[in-house]
Amino acid sequence: MAGDSPDTADDVTLTFGGNATTLLRLGPFTLLTDPNFLHRGQRAHLGYGLRSKRLTEPALQPTQLPALDAVLLSHMHGDHWDRIATRSMPKDVPVVTTPEAARCLAKRGFTGTADLRPWQTHELTSGTSTLRVTSVPGVHGPGPLARLLPQVMGSVLELVRGGVAGSEVVWRGFISGDTLFRPALGEVLERCGPLDVLIPHLGGTRIPPGILVTMDGRQGADLVELLRPPVTVPVHYDDYTVFRSPLGDFLAEVAKRRAPGEIRTVGRGQTVSLRA
Repeated sequence: MAGDSPDTADDVTLTFGGNATTLLRLGPFTLLTDPNFLHRGQRAHLGYGLRSKRLTEPALQPTQLPALDAVLLSHMHGDHWDRIATRSMPKDVPVVTTPEAARCLAKRGFTGTADLRPWQTHELTSGTSTLRVTSVPGVHGPGPLARLLPQVMGSVLELVRGGVAGSEVVWRGFISGDTLFRPALGEVLERCGPLDVLIPHLGGTRIPPGILVTMDGRQGADLVELLRPPVTVPVHYDDYTVFRSPLGDFLAEVAKRRAPGEIRTVGRGQTVSLRA
């Protein structure tokens, strides 16, 4: 497995800010995912007049962030890129995201976007290390609803070490983004190879009249069984009123099925290793 390579001396960690906001330190690279800085009681705008109240206090704010190599944005929803992010993030920060979200950010003055279509890649480099981001297509809503909701992507992140003798993937993780479970997600393994870590967006988000638009506990367990990661770190499960499936649903379902790998939970403000 990639994570067992003796050549990887650098830490690979996740600090949880709440919702889908994480600070990833992957070797020499530092990434922020889905920046959501709204405070408890504030409301996120989800489009079509829908809003959702935040139930938790975030553990990360813009003033607490280190220098970033990039922001990874799964899609443009108010609980993944909020008005505080628009106001506070540097306008030249590199943002790797969907074409739709890139256009929206450009209208807000952001100049460093990289828009990825399904299975396209974007690379960051530092010395002999490369961080490769591959966009994985997601389904944010069933049937025709998918066309009304924002484009969403998951991301395979690969830390690559290289030199004159060639390059090697020394760590590989998959962040699902706000997608429903579909068997086609197995293409992640076919195209990219086995994972060290899975970071699923859960919560069982439901919008009127009760339509499921993110994985609940059952679908999250389906994804674990499909991808068989040695480590799973769940996020995006209890921060907003639209969430209907708490973390306990996922943990119970995984335990009942004896799904493979370790479930590594992380509290807001805590940091966990992303190594098996």
